[in-house]
Amino acid sequence: MQPSNDNLPPPVFVIIGRVRRDEDGPDEAVHILLTAPDDDSAVRLALEALASQSYLEAELDQIGELLEMPEEEPHASAYQGALEGEIAILTLGEE
Repeated sequence: MQPSNDNLPPPVFVIIGRVRRDEDGPDEAVHILLTAPDDDSAVRLALEALASQSYLEAELDQIGELLEMPEEEPHASAYQGALEGEIAILTLGEE
């Protein structure tokens, strides 16, 4: 068993999917960046954040951990925000 290091920040997750604000509205591609202790918590927090932003439907396709800060915007700022405890929702337009 490896010793745990409580000084490490929680991982920054990126969740990729599609969202819709209303039943007949267009799908929008979305990337959500946030910190969470595990995958399940990340998905739960992402869905709560989407609901608070008036998204009616969400289909989350992929989840992974970002191991370093992305180089390009808007992902770099979203990564920094996630490290500070924010949940960044990046919509990428209609699919």
